[in-house]
Amino acid sequence: MKNTFLLSRLMILGVICFASSGAAADLVKQSTSGLCHPPQSSWYERTLNYIPFKTLEACLDAGGRLPSGVSLSGARKLAGELSENRNQYQRSAFGHGWDDADRDCQDSRAEALISTSTTPVRFADGKRCRVVTGRWISPFTGEVIQNAANIEIDHVVPLALAWERGAWRWSDERREQFANDPVNLLPVEGSLNRSTITI
Repeated sequence: MKNTFLLSRLMILGVICFASSGAAADLVKQSTSGLCHPPQSSWYERTLNYIPFKTLEACLDAGGRLPSGVSLSGARKLAGELSENRNQYQRSAFGHGWDDADRDCQDSRAEALISTSTTPVRFADGKRCRVVTGRWISPFTGEVIQNAANIEIDHVVPLALAWERGAWRWSDERREQFANDPVNLLPVEGSLNRSTITI
C-alpha cells in the first residue's frame, strides 16, 4: 500500500512537470539584450535569463525587438499554425488501440495488467494473450480489483495533454510509442477512468 501511494504521488508530480514544461514553451522570451525570442527563434532554448511575455506583440510593445532572421509576419503566421495544430487533437493520432510491439500476442494493455498485478494473472486460454483475472490495487482509491474486465488502462500523461504540449509535432510512430509506453500506462477502475477530466 505504501508503494502504491508513493507511485501515485510520483505520477502526479510527473504530470505537473510535463504540463509546466509545455506552458513555458508558449512564452515569448525577452533576453537581457532586449531581443524578443518567439519559440521558433534559434536562440529560444538557449535564452535562460529573460522576461516572459504571452505574445510577441506584448514583448515588442515593451520595447523589445526581433532577432535578425525573424520577421514579424513570419512569427505571427507560425504562431497561428501552432495554435491551429494544437486544437486538432484526435485520439486516433496516437494509433488505433493497444499495440503489440514485441509480437508476443500480449498487447500493451495485457502487459500493463501483467506487470502491475500483485499476484500471478490468469489468462483466457492457453495462448496467454488476454488477461482475465489478477489482483490490482487502485493507486487512487486503494480498492482491490480482481476482474480484468473492470480495469481500464489510463495514461499518466493524458494523450490530449501531450498533444497540446507538442505531440502534434511528433511522427505517427512516436505518438503510437508514447500511447503504448508502459511507463505512461496505469491500470485503474473503469468507472474512475471514465470520470477523469483532461487537464
